[in-house]
Amino acid sequence: MDEATYQRLLARAQRTADLFTFDEFIRFWAKDKPAGIALDDDDLTLTYGELEDATARVASALLGMGVKKGDRIAWFGKNATAYFTLFFGAARAGIVMTPVGWRLAEPEAAFIIDNAEAKVLFLGDGFEACADTLGKRPGLIRCFTADEARKLMKDSPRIEFEPSGANDAVLQLYTSGTTGNPKGAVLSNANLFVLRKAGIDNPHPYSLLDDDEAILVAMPCAHIGGTGLGVMSLAAGLPGIVLSEFEPTRVFDAVVNRGVTRFFIVPAALQMLLNHPDCAKTDFSRLRYILYGASPIPLELLRQCIAMFGAEFIQAYGMTETTGTICTLPPEDHSVEGNQRMRSAGKPLPGVEIMIRGSDGKAVRTGEIGEIVTRSSNNMLGYWKLPEATASTMDADGWIATGDVGYLDQDGYVYIYDRAKDMIISGGENVYPAEVESGIYGHPDVLEVAVIGVPDEKWGEAVKAVCVPKPGHTIDADSVIGWARERLAGFKVPKSVDVIAALPRNPSGKILRRELRAPYWEGYERQVN
Repeated sequence: MDEATYQRLLARAQRTADLFTFDEFIRFWAKDKPAGIALDDDDLTLTYGELEDATARVASALLGMGVKKGDRIAWFGKNATAYFTLFFGAARAGIVMTPVGWRLAEPEAAFIIDNAEAKVLFLGDGFEACADTLGKRPGLIRCFTADEARKLMKDSPRIEFEPSGANDAVLQLYTSGTTGNPKGAVLSNANLFVLRKAGIDNPHPYSLLDDDEAILVAMPCAHIGGTGLGVMSLAAGLPGIVLSEFEPTRVFDAVVNRGVTRFFIVPAALQMLLNHPDCAKTDFSRLRYILYGASPIPLELLRQCIAMFGAEFIQAYGMTETTGTICTLPPEDHSVEGNQRMRSAGKPLPGVEIMIRGSDGKAVRTGEIGEIVTRSSNNMLGYWKLPEATASTMDADGWIATGDVGYLDQDGYVYIYDRAKDMIISGGENVYPAEVESGIYGHPDVLEVAVIGVPDEKWGEAVKAVCVPKPGHTIDADSVIGWARERLAGFKVPKSVDVIAALPRNPSGKILRRELRAPYWEGYERQVN
């Protein structure tokens, strides 16, 4: 990028550096570029002028129903322009959106809707039948189908409302926990937007977006990697090209025919793109940046992708509790030949502090292994109605424990060695053993079960259940997998089952998962794949 282009893009970004709420961004872009495309999916396209009107009508309609600032609403469906319009509109009035993963089994979705105390449920296209089940949850005052939601966005009368402030909650994303129940991470306007200012004050060239760009939203909206890309497109005043779900041919089409210049993708999905027969004959010349993250990526896969796509690659490291990215590995640290830094998670973003903390709670020396903790304006407000869980994750000084173990090198790059917790990352989806174990317990032949992650070429890690049979019983692997499939989302169902006589435990009775994992990870440099 030449200096003149850099300065032009910097000046563009600086125009919105002091905007910190959805209401401010939407009003700014509606005035600045009312005819510019804001959101575009297969069924509905909105300009920024239309988005301002539709979101104001959403806020008005919700307030008119008796939904108040600080109340929760929920979305159960795939990605859609309608979802983002409802989210942005609610956020303008300080009403909190809770997107629920559409892959979840209905009891799992019901738990989130109930736990969030959602007042209104919106159903995406294809989920109309849930109006008779999820739509009847006791705390709801109203359930809308997708058609009804679009009518609300178009026809509801506008009323005056008080916009939400920077520190007001606007988004609640659920992330699973070791207790077996997911926790709602509460995020504010400031969490989503304030870190931009530090980035604009100390900009990386790849963080500056041009007027001719478009951002693809292909990851699920119930994850920060999906909703966060829609927020990114709004902040930049660019089109958000929304795919209902990830599908390789639709990604290729979005790049070739819909102007997409950058997207975020998990490694398992990136591998699906690479291996698709249409990949080699797709013209990626318009694609500028591919952001990847949510799980570790094999070095060889990354090298192949750099050679195939021709775009610049950026690794993003973060978590729901940090509103997504806190570290990036920039394009200049990637090469088709491969290098040591491509094994790292990169360096902290401007405005983000990273510390490697020892068991005594103090920072360790450079190169020493400890738990990765972080502090920035991205750190969540806390877990919804879980003060003890919040306190165990985020200390009084504002440091969030990531649950990852790693080290910092002398140049400030973060290297992840292992996970302090037992979480499994399979295809970018977080799977917690306790959830899966809860789904398996109760099987008539299973006395005990421990769930671990094992290496998998496609998904990074695969879920494995290690079962102990009841006395006199024999465990059939297919029976256990079928049992789990009836009770859990598909990505949580074990791919394989081992049977052993007894689970290894320490003197206090805690299962020694590391012993169970060890045989499968022999020969691997790290205990994450």
